[in-house]
Amino acid sequence: MDDYLSEQEQWEEVKGWVREGWPWFAGAVLVVAGAWSGWKAWQSHREGQYAAAAAQYEQLIRALDRNDAQQGASLADQLARDYAGSGYADQAQLALARLQVERNEFAPALERLQKVLATTKDAELRPLVRLRIARIQLQQGQPDATIATLAAGGAELGAFAPRYAELRGDALLAKGDREGALKAYREAQGAGQPAGPATAAGGSELLTLKINDLTRS
Repeated sequence: MDDYLSEQEQWEEVKGWVREGWPWFAGAVLVVAGAWSGWKAWQSHREGQYAAAAAQYEQLIRALDRNDAQQGASLADQLARDYAGSGYADQAQLALARLQVERNEFAPALERLQKVLATTKDAELRPLVRLRIARIQLQQGQPDATIATLAAGGAELGAFAPRYAELRGDALLAKGDREGALKAYREAQGAGQPAGPATAAGGSELLTLKINDLTRS
């Protein structure tokens, strides 16, 4: 007997494999097609959300440019509600909090910043938010709270380390700890506080003035 199948037998075997395997193959194709369609739909939905969030954020900025805090608050709250955790929602809260601080509305500004700190998904944003919270606390006459807030930043400070050190110095000085304040200011200077006009090396003009004032007296 021949060890090889005839062409007819081979063809019949192929047709049998197709009949048996076709349902599985068709199902696999449908699954892949469904997954691709679902991914495209999700991408389209996501892009639509970003566009809507961006449009609301632009409306908020225009409201704040008009000094319309009421509409700004409404839009910021809407962004936080509809697009929680997004960059637009975070930036809206920061922009509104800045306006509130300029209007000496420290309590609502602090509340907004604390909410951003607790909910943001942007790890690089947290040091900035924490710094603004600490500044408001110091403005409210709470140097101990300021120091505690700054200390909670831990190792996430990065480029904000000099600013943290300088603000800690301000808080210590407010407590009457001149030696501690001077040490913090020098730490800020040594860490490379961004320079301004007519600066000493490694520190801003204002920071240099703070150090000079403490070393002269």
